[in-house]
Amino acid sequence: MESAATVTQLLFRWSQGDQAALEELAPRVQRELYSLARSHLKRGRPNQTLQPTALINEAWLRLIGRLPNIQWENRSHFFGIAARLMRIVLVDHARARHAVKRGGAVEPLTLDDANLLSPGKAPEILEVNEALDQLAKVDERKAKVIELRYFGGMTREEIAAALGLTLPTVKRDLRLAEAWLRRFLVGGSVYDRRSLETY
Repeated sequence: MESAATVTQLLFRWSQGDQAALEELAPRVQRELYSLARSHLKRGRPNQTLQPTALINEAWLRLIGRLPNIQWENRSHFFGIAARLMRIVLVDHARARHAVKRGGAVEPLTLDDANLLSPGKAPEILEVNEALDQLAKVDERKAKVIELRYFGGMTREEIAAALGLTLPTVKRDLRLAEAWLRRFLVGGSVYDRRSLETY
């Protein structure tokens, strides 16, 4: 893993328009992006057609396209944005496959690490995406914590640093958001903020 300070300096230079910083940054973050992409795809269906390199390339192109709108704060901010873009790429890929199948089944996204569902039924990526969007409407911070953990592959400590939270708050947010998502994915109903705090 590259030094957080080195990556942060390169991100700052890149956000200031220094293209040489981008060229230096790319190989330094490639290994972690590949690991993140493999983690995403490992949770997908067994015959996944999207490969880690294709996922990284598509996310990277979208990342570069957002440069004028992003002032990078640090390494965690970068990987948080990269995780969100990978999620968007996976959702777009699932929607395209679903459209091609003309109503066929959407590919499942297994979230075994999160224990979001009871064994036997893996949620589909489009269901997970909808659930995270609904959670963000109820509690945006908890949705970000979940996204950074399960799509960004960040540790609880990294999430706390990235979002300026305490470690106990991150642990509590993860526990409550996972319970909320489990109920949403099983029941498909919209739950409000009050219900989120009662799990």
